[in-house]
Amino acid sequence: MNVVITVAPTGPIATRADNPNLPTQPDEIAAAVERAYHLGASVAHVHLRDERDRPTADLDIARRTMDLIAERCPILIQLSTGVGLSVPFEEREKLVELRPRMATLNPCTMSFGDGEFRNPPDGVRRLAARMKELGVVPELEIYDTGHLDACLRLRDEGLLDEPLQFSIVLGVRGGAAATPENLLTLVRRLPEGAIWQIIAIGKANLNLTAMAMAMGGNARAGMEDTLYLRKGELTPGNDPLVARVAALARSLDRSVATVEETAAMLKLASPR
Repeated sequence: MNVVITVAPTGPIATRADNPNLPTQPDEIAAAVERAYHLGASVAHVHLRDERDRPTADLDIARRTMDLIAERCPILIQLSTGVGLSVPFEEREKLVELRPRMATLNPCTMSFGDGEFRNPPDGVRRLAARMKELGVVPELEIYDTGHLDACLRLRDEGLLDEPLQFSIVLGVRGGAAATPENLLTLVRRLPEGAIWQIIAIGKANLNLTAMAMAMGGNARAGMEDTLYLRKGELTPGNDPLVARVAALARSLDRSVATVEETAAMLKLASPR
């Protein structure tokens, strides 16, 4: 099976003080995404920052970023409705009105580092229903076993269509630890036919990504998940992280999925 590589160039937490190579502005994000596309990424997971590099759900910034990416390459855009811990849920959910091909759906409120990631049950149901109405495919981000159960309840309520697309996020303080045991537990509990990828945060990034791809899962790479290329060495950008995952996939005899193959696999609606 082909492996889908998603690039996550920015994220909501890291700053240029953490790594000066972090892209934050729309043109920087678009340039990073274009390079990742040429290295094998078929999906771009997009977080947005304002002019002061703060996480934002501003629709004008989102639209400009999406347009700049689309002008540069045909990669599939997946907007993050997670945005950032300081941004209210009611602002975050409006991003799907831009009708990206995909967007994240986080099923549960949780502790996230030193903060709180708010995803109120009524709001999550409302967002899931609106995404279904608009034809925006949800990427279900699960940080623990209970998050999987919450997604299955949404499916049973008719708010999610199969095949379900999961991102198993391990290593966030407040969620499940980034261990092989936790990855195996969650993968074994996924519903039949589910499509999944690993998002391993921090120092476990490379090892768990390799493990997930060997198990048949997809992979995400980029500076949202790790700022380091290896211990003690800051990555000079997203390019080496994406290139490393693409090379790893090929070494496992898995072809890297094209945009067209990814769209078919995820059953994405035709662009409007």
